[in-house]
Amino acid sequence: MTPPVGFSRSGGGDETAGRLRYRLLTGPDDHAFCERVSQALAEGYVLYGSPAITFNGINGTAIVAQAVILP
Repeated sequence: MTPPVGFSRSGGGDETAGRLRYRLLTGPDDHAFCERVSQALAEGYVLYGSPAITFNGINGTAIVAQAVILP
């Protein structure tokens, strides 16, 4: 999914009151990742698009990603 005009995947230059307008949270599918997403939601971010998941065959872990934006 392509971010709306004015949003940046890298966050370069797109900041609102010191916070990035677009963030892509990634990491192992574990409790800590869920806490990071929950914290972003508590800070006023909203989910953007569907989550993604892939499997790391080397160490057997699932890696997940979730985009969040400031409305």
